[in-house]
Amino acid sequence: MCTLEEERTTTGWAARDPTGILSPYTYTLRSTGPEDVFIQVICCGICHTDLHQVKNDLGMSNYPMVPGHEVVGEVIEVGSAVTKFRAGDCVGVGALVGCCRNCSPCKSNVEQYCNKKIWSYNDVYTDGKPTQGGFADAMVVDQKFVVKIPDGMAPEQAAPLLCAGVTIYSPLTHFGLRESGLRGGILGLGGVGHMGVKIAKAMGHHVTVISSSDKKRDEALEHLGADDYLVSSDASRMQEASDTLDYIIDTVPVFHPLEPYLSLLKLDGKLILMGVINTPLQFVTPMVMLGRKMITGSFVGSMEETEEMLEFCKEKELGSKIEVVKMEYINKAFERLEKNDVRYRFVVDVAGSKLHPPS
Repeated sequence: MCTLEEERTTTGWAARDPTGILSPYTYTLRSTGPEDVFIQVICCGICHTDLHQVKNDLGMSNYPMVPGHEVVGEVIEVGSAVTKFRAGDCVGVGALVGCCRNCSPCKSNVEQYCNKKIWSYNDVYTDGKPTQGGFADAMVVDQKFVVKIPDGMAPEQAAPLLCAGVTIYSPLTHFGLRESGLRGGILGLGGVGHMGVKIAKAMGHHVTVISSSDKKRDEALEHLGADDYLVSSDASRMQEASDTLDYIIDTVPVFHPLEPYLSLLKLDGKLILMGVINTPLQFVTPMVMLGRKMITGSFVGSMEETEEMLEFCKEKELGSKIEVVKMEYINKAFERLEKNDVRYRFVVDVAGSKLHPPS
């Protein structure tokens, strides 16, 4: 068995160019230090951001790229200064693996807003080595960016919570939207949106799902427990619902007008943007001014919030609706995700997959 400081190689599935096609790729893990945790990956969720990254939609992709930032694995070894974890622990890794630790956000324990944060993949670690994500056998991660998965929570259920779950939990907590009885809207019923319905309902909110078509109505109302369903093109229903919502969580990851949704908000209502969109959004200022409304955004969540959210989901018995696939299916899964053909999150069974190229 290697000691932690030795160099190790692992195999993941990487995109080589903006076609986004993934195939086996063997690489060397970064040098490890006393605060690092060596993790054998069990499973990894697929997020819409992974699709943007492998296809270079945001114009910042570096190849070869092993995506995946909803990682659950088992701790195999820990560095000499690691205090939070030990071998055998089931742990999670989300979107970040590093930060500067000195700036105001870092000192306020909201390291996701650090200007020098290090992404789980498609970034460079402090030792100069590219970061690679969770579609791989193993990862080496600083203990600060590792969370314990609560006992009894299935790894494949925990994986999407590390992005989709905390992405919803963080703004509801930060903007004071946790109290029971609030009326909230969830715009878009994908991976993040479906967790939005579940978490908001668990907080005691009246939840309206807002979608561009009627096709997810039964799913939203019957299976996810939403209280109401609005089709954004139904002008009369949208008019009826105007001035009724305390907040809207906008999870739509493509260009869309904001005015129809701003009109649904009450005085001091908040439209919270979640979708990663590379084109400017538009609205007319009176829509905001005349109701003292707020358009804001939120990005994943802090490590503290991630731990809180996992405990909240365990206590409320919340999980994601998932489809588990093998790594060999990853390219098909990305194709389906692009067409929104998944209810609601793919999770890759990494440990049960053939990661290595045929010999």
